[in-house]
Amino acid sequence: MRRVVALVSVSLLVFGLLYSALPASAWADTFGSGANEFSIRFVRVDQPGNAPDENPNPAGAVPYRYRIGKYEISEQMIDKANAQSAADGDALGITKDSRGPNFPATSITWYEAARFVNWLNTSTGSVPAYKFDEEGDFQLWEEEDDGYDENNLFRNRLARYFLPSLNEWHKAAYYDPVAGVYWDYPTGSDDVPDGIDFVGDPDFEAVFDDGDMNPLPNEVTDVGLLSPYGTAGQGGNVLEWQETAFDRVNDVAGEQRSDDGGSWKSSYNVLAASHTGGGITPLFEADFEGFRVASVVAEPSSSLLFITGLVIFLALRRSSKV
Repeated sequence: MRRVVALVSVSLLVFGLLYSALPASAWADTFGSGANEFSIRFVRVDQPGNAPDENPNPAGAVPYRYRIGKYEISEQMIDKANAQSAADGDALGITKDSRGPNFPATSITWYEAARFVNWLNTSTGSVPAYKFDEEGDFQLWEEEDDGYDENNLFRNRLARYFLPSLNEWHKAAYYDPVAGVYWDYPTGSDDVPDGIDFVGDPDFEAVFDDGDMNPLPNEVTDVGLLSPYGTAGQGGNVLEWQETAFDRVNDVAGEQRSDDGGSWKSSYNVLAASHTGGGITPLFEADFEGFRVASVVAEPSSSLLFITGLVIFLALRRSSKV
């Protein structure tokens, strides 16, 4: 019996190691179908219960594991979600700038970003993260609603996808899980990154005005150095909406929201961890304002569960023959 227990324990340990060591590509979630299919790549943010960054206002402490988009949401993702939702009879109708499929989707309001996130949820069998009434107006979740969270009246706690909160966004950008410290910039360094020194500058660490600027942002996969967690473009390229209200209490439907990270038009100081971001009406839209998506930690894939089950089965079978 002890031998069986030991073998099962080892098998479960193997499962845990396999699951935690899955490559980044394993965290791509797929949406839509046919010509409207697209994927969002996520990176996993572990180290729950990390201390906050105290400079200048406490931020970045997150008591749970989660995932965050490796890249900013692109134009083609919005286009395909618009097309798929229209084909399904409930058109999103999100408007945006048009630069090309792999450029960040910009000129999108907070409400439009929230509706896109809701579609990610409902199109994959989850509940919407954000509440809109029949007229399309944003509402707070109420105590009688399933998934109500008294500490966050914006987000439904049962949703799979959501806009990153200030703390979730800050941790993914600046926290180093190996060194256990917050860096000043989302390039894993306290040194000011190299930006765009002249129009068309091909050599940079982040996309911001470092003496000159390009006439538009870069494509979402061409934004310089990654954060310690592996996110791209949390410093520069485009400002990103956060779920959190500017006063950090999500309790008034129309209150100002936070955004952060700087854009290709920004100076270096806007990329810094000490920058507090803006207090922006959720109706605001601009060609330098985009967003990325966060998510709960995915459950193990069926193939990984099958492999683990097979390992345990073979271990038990071998034990029974001894």
